[in-house]
Amino acid sequence: MATVHPEITDRIASFVLAQPLFFVGTAPLAADGHVNVAPKGMAGTFAVLGPHRVAYLDYTGSGAETPAHLRENGRVVVMFCAFDGPPNIVRFHGTGRYVDVGTEEFDALRPVFAKAETAGQRGVVVVDVTRVSDSCGFSVPRMALVEDRDLLDRWAARRTPEELADYRHRKNERSIDGLPAIDVRPGPVDDAPAS
Repeated sequence: MATVHPEITDRIASFVLAQPLFFVGTAPLAADGHVNVAPKGMAGTFAVLGPHRVAYLDYTGSGAETPAHLRENGRVVVMFCAFDGPPNIVRFHGTGRYVDVGTEEFDALRPVFAKAETAGQRGVVVVDVTRVSDSCGFSVPRMALVEDRDLLDRWAARRTPEELADYRHRKNERSIDGLPAIDVRPGPVDDAPAS
C-alpha cells in the first residue's frame, strides 16, 4: 500500500534526483487511444522545482506521445524506482504541460538543467504535482548502472538545426493517435551542441 505525502519533501527530492532512470505515463482521452509509458534518463534532465512541481528536459525522439497527451488533457504520472540501495518507488501524479523550445518560458526554465546537453532538446515537461506517493518496491530488481548512454546526444549533434526541425516535422508533429504533439515552427531552432 502506498504512503501519500502532502508534498515533495527533501527526502523524496533527494531520492528522485539520485535515480538515473524514471518513467513517464500518459494517455489520450479516447478509450481506444494508446496509453504511453516512456523511459527517461540522462544526467541533469530532471528537476524538482518546488514542493508541488517538477520538470524534465525533453529531447527529440522517434515519437511524441507525451507532448500530445499533455496538450490534449494534461494527465501524467512520473515514476522512479530504486534499482540499488533500499527498495523504494516514488510516483508523482499531476497535470503536465509541454513548453516548446524557442519560447520565453523554455528559455527561463533551461538554466535549471545546466548540466544537460543542448543538442536535440525540443522542450520541457512541467508537472504540477497533485499526489506524491511512495511504496515498497520489494519486487524491483537490484541492478548496477554502468553509465548514461550518449547515443542520443551524438545523433543530435551530427544534425543541423534545420535537419532536426525536419525530423520533428516528419516524426513528432502528431501522436500515433493523430493528436497534435510538437509545435514545429519554421526557421532556425536552438539545437546547437553544447560547447
